[in-house]
Amino acid sequence: MINNTIPRFSLCTDGEKRYKDHSKWKNKSYIPQTGDIIFFDWNGDGHVQHVGIVEKVENGKVYTIEGNSKDEVRNKSYSLNNKSIYGYRSVN
Repeated sequence: MINNTIPRFSLCTDGEKRYKDHSKWKNKSYIPQTGDIIFFDWNGDGHVQHVGIVEKVENGKVYTIEGNSKDEVRNKSYSLNNKSIYGYRSVN
């Protein structure tokens, strides 16, 4: 169960900056925990375009809950070394 408060932000880049400024940012080599926020760079241009919530990590995959995924909220999964993963907001 996720039991923490996440500050709101409207632009992915605002969230990234906020978490970096408050020492909550982890790069893509970090192994995420349940409740972390995952940030994606779909274009590979160094700019965040999408976020999700980490549900769990198992067997080298990160499982997420994401909104605005084909206009739905969806469960998705990615290899931990997926090139589109940009970084994480740590719950700790």
